[in-house]
Amino acid sequence: MTELNQTTSAEEGALKRIETPAGTVEYAEDGAGPPVVFLHGLLMDHTVWDEVIPLLPSGFRYIRPILPLGSHRVPLSADADLSMDGMVGLVADILEALDLRDVTLVHSDWGGSLFLTALGRDERVARMVILPCGAFENFPPGLPGKMATLAVRLPGGITLAARQLRIGWLRRLPMLWGWMINKPVDDERMRRWTDPVLRDPRIRRDVTKYATTSFEPAELVRKTEALKSFDGEVLVLWSPDNRVMPPAHGPRLAELVPRGRYAEIPGAAVLSMLDEPQAVAREIGAFLTAAPGD
Repeated sequence: MTELNQTTSAEEGALKRIETPAGTVEYAEDGAGPPVVFLHGLLMDHTVWDEVIPLLPSGFRYIRPILPLGSHRVPLSADADLSMDGMVGLVADILEALDLRDVTLVHSDWGGSLFLTALGRDERVARMVILPCGAFENFPPGLPGKMATLAVRLPGGITLAARQLRIGWLRRLPMLWGWMINKPVDDERMRRWTDPVLRDPRIRRDVTKYATTSFEPAELVRKTEALKSFDGEVLVLWSPDNRVMPPAHGPRLAELVPRGRYAEIPGAAVLSMLDEPQAVAREIGAFLTAAPGD
């Protein structure tokens, strides 16, 4: 695969591009060393990790791809498969395009990448950190996920939802972002995240492909439980007080994987990297620098 450099505006910082079978994907990269890949959820991008990255230990290569979940600025190919399985495959294709091996993969909010093992695409992943995310039968996750899925299925619904997210008091409603984060999300960040889906019908096309995926609960549980065969170390870093990703799912995930460890970020909602960036960085940093098996 070809890797291309792209310098964006000063506000967005320097992004790079890679080519995957599904199309062009942008990503941010910091540092050098063993690769750590951070993922994100619906209607957000790599900047959700901005407060955490500077607090992490040096000696690692921190990579943040922008997934086609509505806040990406480069549309993927018109024929790209962006169903759940297609999105999981895209994550694997990104790791391949960057020729990454022994990756520490950090999951957050969108839990589809937990299915890499079920689909036989986890060969480049050595370790995982799992923050609150969809798992087992919790797809789409909680009230916000179900409302987002409903919005995408209605004519003009995704545009209306994105515009509502730009209004502070509406954004704080439980059906939107009220249960996703405890701290206020600044207007500038939310404008950044909603701009692409409001501006470009091809971005709306991409996110609609994913959000209209049909989910079968039994299959979702089966694909999550395939993690039983993942033999790498796993840190499950859950927020027990959140109201979107069931608190019981954190310990359940940690017990599921053979080499799992459970830790908590008290007082945080789903997006603990925004609510408690120092605590999240401390736990991830300790995990990255610990001796194998420690």
